[in-house]
Amino acid sequence: MAAAVTLGQDGTMAHIALFHSVLGLRPVERLAAERLRRAGHQVVTPDLFGGETATTVDQGFALLDRVGWAAVTDRARQALRNLPDETVLAGVSMGTGVVTDLWPERTATAGVLLLHAPAEVPASVRPGTPVQLHAAEPDAFVPPDSVAALHHAAREREVALEVFRYPGAGHFYTDAQLDDHDPAAAELTWRRVLDFLEPGAASGGTVP
Repeated sequence: MAAAVTLGQDGTMAHIALFHSVLGLRPVERLAAERLRRAGHQVVTPDLFGGETATTVDQGFALLDRVGWAAVTDRARQALRNLPDETVLAGVSMGTGVVTDLWPERTATAGVLLLHAPAEVPASVRPGTPVQLHAAEPDAFVPPDSVAALHHAAREREVALEVFRYPGAGHFYTDAQLDDHDPAAAELTWRRVLDFLEPGAASGGTVP
């Protein structure tokens, strides 16, 4: 059976923190948040770059260098301060690195959602934590050894991991504003994400 998060007492809503990519907080994250809200979930999209955005990955890394990783993770922590311990941690590309840093501090999370890049599974992870990774294939930012390492850590630490790869898609395939966009892969990704947030729903299977 596919992994799914354990929701709140009403059984219909998850709290989700969605951390943006190295391009900054852009329409792709805001539109994703709106789609999740329409499904009944509560979503925050912290602006980790203080309002700045980039149009290319190189510009994004330069922006990250200016802002600094410590400031990025501090802003993420501030955004989570008043959210439930069970809040789902979700990251888009660079945002999965934010998830990596915050996950050891948020082991009660109901689930972890990784878009376009993997994260590291902390030693302190709660056994049974559901995790989904969605990534293009091939993708220079998601090399096979990083996915193998994620699988290995998930098995060792009893994490309920699903990995979905999207052949032929670009790295940022969910972003309609970029050349990487793949509408079919993006739609399938968000259907699977919504299933992940709905206990008892089938997501279409686990990709080994």
